Amino acid sequence: MAAERVVLDTNILISAALLPGKPYEVLRQVLDHERLIFSDESFEELASRLLRSKFDRYVGLETRRRLILDLAAAAEWTAITGALRACQDPEDDKILETAFAGSARYVVTGDKDLLLMHPFRGLAIITPSAFLGSD
Repeated sequence: MAAERVVLDTNILISAALLPGKPYEVLRQVLDHERLIFSDESFEELASRLLRSKFDRYVGLETRRRLILDLAAAAEWTAITGALRACQDPEDDKILETAFAGSARYVVTGDKDLLLMHPFRGLAIITPSAFLGSD
């Protein structure tokens, strides 16, 4: 069976980096068995947010930098144009566009605005629990 192509929203990736729990389980599942998809724009959002000093109390800066490099190396990359305008929050458009450009089957997110859009043009927008089959 072919690996599924998956976009993990920034909130899932940050949660996975900082705390044990379902977001971490999702990240492990995707890295071990699926294909993680990034665009330059979605990756830049992750990197800029994960490097903020407010996360120092959870995980050291060097560990977060290493994670960013590891995710970049593990992912498949796709290009987006910024043309998709569908989300209530325009910052979320890059996540959907990354999914479409990268032929992803899933967007895994905790963002309520994105979750309300499920399904969107055949794209499953789901919670970590749903992705793990525990919903």
